[in-house]
Amino acid sequence: MSSTPEPTARRRRLRLRVWLPIALAVALLVPLGVLWWSSLLPSSLSVMQMGAADFGTGGRPLEHNHGDMHGMSVTDLVVDPSRRPDVTVDLHAAAATLAVGAAKVAGYTVNGTSPGPVIRAREGQLVEVRFTNDSVPGGVTLHWHGVAVPNAMDGVAGVTQDALAPGQSYTYRFVATKAGSYWYHSHQVSHEQVIGGLYGALVITPPDGKAPTDTVAMAHTYAGVRTINGKPENLAVTAEPGATVRVRVVNTDNAPLPVWASGPVLVAAIDGNEVHQPQPVTGQVIRVAAGGRVDLLVTPAASGGVRIQLSKATAVVVSAGGAEPAEPEQPSVRFDPLSYGTPADVGFDPARLDRHFDYVVTQLPGFVKGRPGVWWAINGKLYPNVPMFVVAEGELVGMHITNSTSEVHPMHLHGHRVLVTARNGVAATGSPWWTDSFDVQPGESFDIVFRADNPGIWMDHCHNLDHARDGMVAHLAYAGVTTPFVLGGPAGNEPE
Repeated sequence: MSSTPEPTARRRRLRLRVWLPIALAVALLVPLGVLWWSSLLPSSLSVMQMGAADFGTGGRPLEHNHGDMHGMSVTDLVVDPSRRPDVTVDLHAAAATLAVGAAKVAGYTVNGTSPGPVIRAREGQLVEVRFTNDSVPGGVTLHWHGVAVPNAMDGVAGVTQDALAPGQSYTYRFVATKAGSYWYHSHQVSHEQVIGGLYGALVITPPDGKAPTDTVAMAHTYAGVRTINGKPENLAVTAEPGATVRVRVVNTDNAPLPVWASGPVLVAAIDGNEVHQPQPVTGQVIRVAAGGRVDLLVTPAASGGVRIQLSKATAVVVSAGGAEPAEPEQPSVRFDPLSYGTPADVGFDPARLDRHFDYVVTQLPGFVKGRPGVWWAINGKLYPNVPMFVVAEGELVGMHITNSTSEVHPMHLHGHRVLVTARNGVAATGSPWWTDSFDVQPGESFDIVFRADNPGIWMDHCHNLDHARDGMVAHLAYAGVTTPFVLGGPAGNEPE
């Protein structure tokens, strides 16, 4: 007779059934725990420590945080402090309940209104803005969208300054170096504060002051209500018969803004950059990227006007008398800046690059800020392990941007304008397409070029601010520039 093999085998099988699931669970949960733990942000984090330096291809060897500028701080990058301002503005931010038509919306104001006041200056003038946080509990900053300000004036919490707590002030000083349509907005908890109304327009006119009559049309959605300049109604503009009006359209939302007109318009400028020899546009829809601007020139006839739709909800009606034009149907043909206008000299050969980078957007499962999900990834990395693109001052830099996701991404590089040289491999043939906010559609690729002529540490991110909040943020750093500011910290810096 056998002694006890059967009970022993049963005990072994029982132990296996108990411990195997435990071992499998440990094998699964430990790596997940490590990923979760590594995604948690410390109480303070410098952007200099985020991810890894990317030096691209080409160019001379560089060192991150060391090298040419010998550790120059972003705080050193300012306008001559002895220069007297030409334009002075005092702005106050406050938490408020906004009246948007009949709706009451919790949000923010600048000087008691949303949008805040339009700031106007002539090209070459020094603008000085004293900005005070009256009552915004999460802290505030102001970013000058599209303007090549000195880096200390860029208004990015945790990168170029600390967020201003209630009662604190900060003075922004910059030269209005280039005529065009721009805007300002908070860059502290921007996905909430900008949507809540903490923004306004900045208009820089030519130095001689000679410019056609203009009107600002800021498109913004408050709690689902579409508005122009904060009102859910059409913007009426009266013009003399035969006089040209410049309509400065600003898209402050997260999504592309479709714009079309009942009659011919000229696309005079894109993101503050004049178009060379624009032709009349009819029967086309102009899609303005989130954060982007487009200047349209309209010349109404004596017997009527031109209606410019900013989506189907609202319109700018430029009229010289007579009946208001009927709402035009949205065209199916899309306006294409790649071939609009005629070529012109850009001052350099875009093919002779000093340095080149790839910026590839995908989606990956994992953890961001301790949250599980499928997140935006840049060059295969999740936030905060995002690239720091490192350049040297004076270099001509190229970047190939690829969107391998299912959503559009409006790309925005702070402190610089970029030249689009190709889209999906098709070379630009029209007026030089200078921009600072451009949509990269799903499956699209863009080739852009810019001159590294504004030292600092600059955000290079998606201006769908919800995407940026969820990690679609990289930075461009000039070799040797450092910052004393940190994300988090005592000021609670949270730029997105």
